[in-house]
Amino acid sequence: MKGLAKAVKVTFDSVSGNLTWENFFPTWINEDPKGAKPSCPEIPMPKFEDYRNLDVIVAKVPCGDGRDSRRGLRDVLRLQVNLVVANLAVETGRINLDMNRKIYVVFLGSCGPMVEIFRCDDMVRHVGDYWVYKPELGRLKQKLLMPVGSCQIAPAYAETGKERWRGYTLQLSLRKANHTMYRRQEAYATVLHSSEAYVCGAISLAQSIRRTGSTKDLVLLADDSITDRSLEGLQAAGWKIWRIQRIRSPNAKKGAYNEWNFSKLRVWQLKQYDKLIFIDADLVVLRNIDEFFIYPQLSAAPNNGVLFNSGIMVIEPSTCVFEDLMSKSFKLDSYNGGDQGFLNEFFTWWHRLPRRLNYLKIFERPKDEEHTIPDNLSTVHFLGLKPWMCYRDYDCNWDKKTNHAFASNSANRLWWEVYDSMPRELQSFCGLTEKMDFRIRKWRGIAKKAKLPNGHWKINVTDNRRLSLF
Repeated sequence: MKGLAKAVKVTFDSVSGNLTWENFFPTWINEDPKGAKPSCPEIPMPKFEDYRNLDVIVAKVPCGDGRDSRRGLRDVLRLQVNLVVANLAVETGRINLDMNRKIYVVFLGSCGPMVEIFRCDDMVRHVGDYWVYKPELGRLKQKLLMPVGSCQIAPAYAETGKERWRGYTLQLSLRKANHTMYRRQEAYATVLHSSEAYVCGAISLAQSIRRTGSTKDLVLLADDSITDRSLEGLQAAGWKIWRIQRIRSPNAKKGAYNEWNFSKLRVWQLKQYDKLIFIDADLVVLRNIDEFFIYPQLSAAPNNGVLFNSGIMVIEPSTCVFEDLMSKSFKLDSYNGGDQGFLNEFFTWWHRLPRRLNYLKIFERPKDEEHTIPDNLSTVHFLGLKPWMCYRDYDCNWDKKTNHAFASNSANRLWWEVYDSMPRELQSFCGLTEKMDFRIRKWRGIAKKAKLPNGHWKINVTDNRRLSLF
């Protein structure tokens, strides 16, 4: 800059070499507010008072050891460098209260910054190994007030101090054009593709959301396998339909259940919305969850280990994120061949939502023979055979020994309560096909012959849907 700028070197202690990614993303944490609060490992930061009035922050980003290019980067030092840069930008913005002041961030390195912290929408330029960003400080501040990983439940309203930019976050933005208050556009979204097997599930999902009093938009992405009659039913249930072309999962086997699961990535194309809560069509919502729209991308409930479950996710639609997802879909592996495995390699840094928000109906420990679900849940995620694919008299996962972990009559009853609240014309989309009825009777017969001790095969079935198969 030939004397027009002053350069300073930012120093800080390196994060402990004993810390691994698993320390920041533990399999389980205590979610009981009355119990001991879980803590996150410490990541050293610079003395921010030593670095004021920064206009440009330049950092060389570590790219891990590069041993497995098919996996997402889970490097603690890389995380530290990204957090140092983000904090420097936010601290400079806090000291200099001029909201129009430009603070630039430059990253050097082939892997670039962490997409979970620095939004591609804020990127000004990318040439070779040089990445230039002008971050939106309000969004960045919210990220930094979240736990360092998923070592704690992410707080709903992560705000501290009296920063001038609070009113500039997504909650209340000021439109520069006409100085009118901008109302955030938010919606629940789901996807149907490849078959109509989940049409009933999507209708019951919409019904369950509306029962909680939510008035948010409901958006459903549907490919051409969904018939006009089903689309009419889905619209009657409250869904706004958005037609899509499905996307094949690169790692899935031909004909597999997850062959077209990458169609879920299309939700990032819903640019008319600032924030979405994506929900799979095999869930029902039991309590209003609108409060979770305040969380940043990507927020989700844990699955196991360092992985989140993609059945419910808070996301921020973005054209450049969608393009990045598509460009990396052939570069990153998916542990399960579907969207969940891939998204966990793309978004390695995520915010932990409570398990009650995405309660997985699975009982892997033999504590409760009845598999009774808790009574404080916000949603239930119906793993295994779906309720509408069973007789309403009991959860037909009991009829298959390999499915016992997914069986729960108490969860089954909750789904049928939602069904009973539907208008009759919508209930007709949850009928039994001959194929479904044959499968149920077949496995009831196998369970009877094997004399499975749970005894559900003895139950006298009264489900009236058997009388009008289609």
